[in-house]
Amino acid sequence: MSQNFKRWYDHDPVLMKVLELLKNYQDELHSQAEVFLKKLEAKISKETIDKFYEMVKPVDGGGKRWYDKDPVISKTVELLRVVPPEIQRTAAEHFLNSLKEMNLIDNDTKI
Repeated sequence: MSQNFKRWYDHDPVLMKVLELLKNYQDELHSQAEVFLKKLEAKISKETIDKFYEMVKPVDGGGKRWYDKDPVISKTVELLRVVPPEIQRTAAEHFLNSLKEMNLIDNDTKI
C-alpha cells in the first residue's frame, strides 16, 4: 500500500529536515548549498549538472516557491527533487553531516 504525500520530500524525514533547514535559514546556508553543488560538479561535471538542471527546472521559471528566491538554493532543491530516493537520502545525510562538522547545527540533530 503506497502512501500519498503532499510534497515530494515528505517520504523521508532526513530529506524533510534538510528542506526545513534550507527554507528557514536560506541566507545562512547559501554557502553550504554552493559547496554541495561544487561537490556534485566535481563528481559529474558542471556542464552535466547545468544541462540536467535546464531539463528539470520549471518551465514557467518558478518564482512561486520559497526556494525560487535564491538561484543556488533553487538549483540545489530542484536537483534533489529529481534524483532517485536513495540518492536524495544520501545527499541529505551528507548535507546534514557537513552542517554538523561546521557546527551550523547541533550534533544532537538526528539523521
